[in-house]
Amino acid sequence: MGKYVRALVIGGGVILLLLFTFFPFYWMFITSLKTQAEAILFPPTLWPKEITFEAYRLVFTKLNLGVSVLVTLGMILFIVSGEVITSTLAAYAFSWIDFKGREILFSFLLVMASIPMPVFILQLFIVVQKLGMVDTFAGLVVPWMANIYSIFLLRQAFRSIPRELRDAIYVDGGNDLTFLLKVAVPIIKPVLITVIVFSAVYTWNSFLWPLLVVSNKNLRPIQLAVAYFSQGEVSNYPALMAASFLSALPALIVFAIFQRQITEVYARGGMKD
Repeated sequence: MGKYVRALVIGGGVILLLLFTFFPFYWMFITSLKTQAEAILFPPTLWPKEITFEAYRLVFTKLNLGVSVLVTLGMILFIVSGEVITSTLAAYAFSWIDFKGREILFSFLLVMASIPMPVFILQLFIVVQKLGMVDTFAGLVVPWMANIYSIFLLRQAFRSIPRELRDAIYVDGGNDLTFLLKVAVPIIKPVLITVIVFSAVYTWNSFLWPLLVVSNKNLRPIQLAVAYFSQGEVSNYPALMAASFLSALPALIVFAIFQRQITEVYARGGMKD
């Protein structure tokens, strides 16, 4: 009997957790389908009495959504590509190549990773400004094409590969590049997918750096465009919810698609040394 009670309690807890997690997204969606009058009713309605897509029409016309999405997708393409290349090469070097000061340098990188972005963002802006990249697409993407967390995660994955595989490649006349591309990368594919997903979602949600570095409305990524849109529609709750829902939806879809790979990375102890 106690076993069934325990299962019931755990199941009830999971259901409550799911409700708390997904209810805000449900509320955003149904509010975006309401009229302005119904959106401010009290007590609120759990489903629209009259479904209208006026809020979405307003978002697509005033938000300049197409341009913002293209800018954000371009950022994702360049940042993710750069991060995968730099992180893979750096992680491989920290895992397999012996050089003087390797562990000290890696420890220094971990210390740097613990520093919150607001602490160094002003110095980063000054560097970007002196390079002439303020209010340019390059200024949005170049500073983020390397990521210490991704280096750490990939290094842990590389270190789990048996050294005998590398020795076999060398016996066959190969080198580090051969081992990296033909053996190591295919083995750590789930970790690499996790890095790509995290980087893409983080870039999609980026707000503070674009707010600081660009003023041209044609260079605003989606989150910054939604913020400016919200300032003009501060009392239009259906429009605010429609914009918020559209900006959050792609990240949710990406996580839903790749959740198995992400879970697999941590289940295999990808964070363990």
